[in-house]
Amino acid sequence: MPARSHDRPWLAHYPAGVAHDLDLDPEASLVDLIDRRFVEFADRPAYRFLGQTQRFGDIDRWSESLAAYWHSLGLVPGDRVAIMMPNTPQYAVAVAAILRAGLVVVNINPLYTAAELQHQLKDSGSKALVILENFAHVYQACADQTPVKHVVLAAMGDLLGCVKGRLVNAVVRHHKKLVPAFELPQAVRFNEALARGRRSVWLKPRVRGGDMAVLQYTGGTTGVSKGAVLLHRNVLANLRQAHAWHQPVLGDLPRHEQLTSVCALPLYHIFAFTVNLLLSWETGAKNILIPNPRDLPEVLKTLRKERFHSFPAVSTLFNGLVNHPDFHTVDWRHLRASVGGGMAVQTAVAQRWMAQTGCPICEGYGLSETSPIASCNPLTLREFNGTIGVPLPNTRMKCVDDAGHTVPLGEPGEIVIQGPQVMAGYWQRPDETAKAMTADGFFRSGDIGTMDERGFFKIVDRKKDMVLVSGFNVYPNEIEDIVAQLPGVLECAVVGVPDERTGEAVKLVVVKQDPRLTQADVMAHCRAQLTSYKRPKVVVFQDSLPKTPVGKILRRELRRT
Repeated sequence: MPARSHDRPWLAHYPAGVAHDLDLDPEASLVDLIDRRFVEFADRPAYRFLGQTQRFGDIDRWSESLAAYWHSLGLVPGDRVAIMMPNTPQYAVAVAAILRAGLVVVNINPLYTAAELQHQLKDSGSKALVILENFAHVYQACADQTPVKHVVLAAMGDLLGCVKGRLVNAVVRHHKKLVPAFELPQAVRFNEALARGRRSVWLKPRVRGGDMAVLQYTGGTTGVSKGAVLLHRNVLANLRQAHAWHQPVLGDLPRHEQLTSVCALPLYHIFAFTVNLLLSWETGAKNILIPNPRDLPEVLKTLRKERFHSFPAVSTLFNGLVNHPDFHTVDWRHLRASVGGGMAVQTAVAQRWMAQTGCPICEGYGLSETSPIASCNPLTLREFNGTIGVPLPNTRMKCVDDAGHTVPLGEPGEIVIQGPQVMAGYWQRPDETAKAMTADGFFRSGDIGTMDERGFFKIVDRKKDMVLVSGFNVYPNEIEDIVAQLPGVLECAVVGVPDERTGEAVKLVVVKQDPRLTQADVMAHCRAQLTSYKRPKVVVFQDSLPKTPVGKILRRELRRT
């Protein structure tokens, strides 16, 4: 569709060299990319993990073997294969193998309980599971209630060589005791699966753009998670969009310097899946794999040894790192892109990050249903602006009311999205798919936002998180952003709680950075910054905030306390 500036005002603010619309082949697949790029970049380092390097040629060879193994089991194109692992090279191998075999990737949070795991395996109809042994006991507890027929069991040191691998596995199993006892007698070890695949005959299937590539389950922060059906063309389109958007700041490195990204977000999450895993396959970039981003000292210890240019993260991770006493021990001088997503980036966090690294946080926006990136600030901006930027190439966004009508500029409305990265629908839920789409073919995000005259969008809040105080809409993000700027506040979150007089009242939960901070200090700050109905009626101090493994704050847990 040709660019028209009058209905896409954001085009005037694209960085130089970024096309308004990309030429996308709807029949191309991720397998085409894998087959081409793994050979082209064969000698380049692909991953740094626990001090070892794995090259693209290694990932190519291992993933072909594992794909052949899937074929030997009788799996056929379209079958779902689940992956339940943290950030390890085995994760990349598993994804590439599943796609090359014409199968469907089902990403699973490795911290799921047995009940959550059972739901996702059953709902997806997964026939096989690749799982790190650290979580095998969880699968054992629900194995009989799932459709899984084949289990590949990975260990942390599988791809680190004989000596280093055995040492790492011994430390993980016996010193750190991170592998609870389990019994899965029918499981095949990861390296054994590779060996069997090397001995198998494999006929590569033809994979097309309209085939399903990923069954990506929504985060479940507001209810039961649903599987977003992402076709090869959806994911590949978003990969191309992300590549084009990064080019102005990451495309001109010296010829001898390989683009390197920090992969601290979990690869099972769609943000890291696209901007770390897949984007590195497209660009030949190296990823520094961080298996446990919650261990901030270990994260900083790893980064001290590396030179890197890109750091995608969520606001809570940026905040935790920049407030850590060892933050200054890392060399941040080569950082060119700090991309914030997954949740709103708070102004106070962005200001601290910029002051310490000299690299502004560039906030983007998306969902599992949009593969995930829908909009992003130009990475050429040097200041944090509190917006989620502008729609990516080939993408349209607008804000609508409950009836689906476009609201005036600057007025809050639900953000709806149209583009080649939007999912095909929810897995086996046509009713939910219908509810998620507007009459003119836009996806309903569930997020309330505004658009200004330049075409920049700003998130006001999640529709379901909005607090209704005496008929007034109160958006938690606004209050959290204000409170986070109060000295002595490390983190904060806002939820609505029942109130006899006003229907709902604002409850504020604060994690202190300064132990001297009092409720009176917080209330005084809110009185100075917020109109009366937005001010918290309840202020609670806690040692920490409940979060998903990605770092999103679980508001539903705060409502219960």
